[in-house]
Amino acid sequence: MKEEPTKNKIIQATLDVIEEKTISGTRMRSIAEKAQVFQSNLHYYYKSKNELLLDAQKEVARRCREIRQEARKNADDTLESQLDVFIKQKLLFIKEEKKYDYAEIDFWVHSRFNESFREEFKNSFYGWRNELQELIETYAPNYDKDKKVLLASAIISLLEGATIQYLIDSEAFSVEKYFEYCKELIIKEMEKNNLVK
Repeated sequence: MKEEPTKNKIIQATLDVIEEKTISGTRMRSIAEKAQVFQSNLHYYYKSKNELLLDAQKEVARRCREIRQEARKNADDTLESQLDVFIKQKLLFIKEEKKYDYAEIDFWVHSRFNESFREEFKNSFYGWRNELQELIETYAPNYDKDKKVLLASAIISLLEGATIQYLIDSEAFSVEKYFEYCKELIIKEMEKNNLVK
């Protein structure tokens, strides 16, 4: 289903304002100004700021999936190429679409106090872990079931850890080399017991 243009404009403006001011500093007026709509338009689509922020959080997860789906179209049927699908999505966020990563971090912080944000994160991470577990199952079908969950979780931590470090200090390391090294570690772990097809 195609997103309504005004609603999408509001969501993108919300993410821009979060990047500039954080969630705590985000006001409906700032979002309306950034989206170039009347504040009453915001209230037409959203009954509350929390409802709008939750939609913005869902947009971050939706954009992640969209990038990965697009990357899969050009990915080879190899473990390395399939891992690159996840890496490309994270690199795109870190280098070109930072507002999504900044928003994700801010939503994570606020999820300590906001049950809606927490539930959305749980759903998002659940889906992400499942995608990675399916990848592990495809290329290492004999890999221990419990270790599949742990490895999927570890891969997410490697990807998210790059964001936190790189957005604070982009001069500290080459993010491209970081991901290449992470990919090597993951493949070595999966090959350790000759489990990779």
